[in-house]
Amino acid sequence: MNREQDKLENIWDELLSEQPETIREAYTSLDLPHQQAVLAHLQRMSSESGWQPEQRRSALAALKAIMNQDKKWT
Repeated sequence: MNREQDKLENIWDELLSEQPETIREAYTSLDLPHQQAVLAHLQRMSSESGWQPEQRRSALAALKAIMNQDKKWT
């Protein structure tokens, strides 16, 4: 693999890590067009058939973290 492929793989590993802070950091490191592409892909992963349950769960966790829905309000 080349550096660009490694970087891309690392970003997706972080986005699908199911760790909210890691997900948000990876997402905010992207420029707006890439953020939009990531959101669209995560939405497809979470709603379309053909994805493994683990992939779907990770995509949903990423969407939740990105949308800040996992913050607890006191």
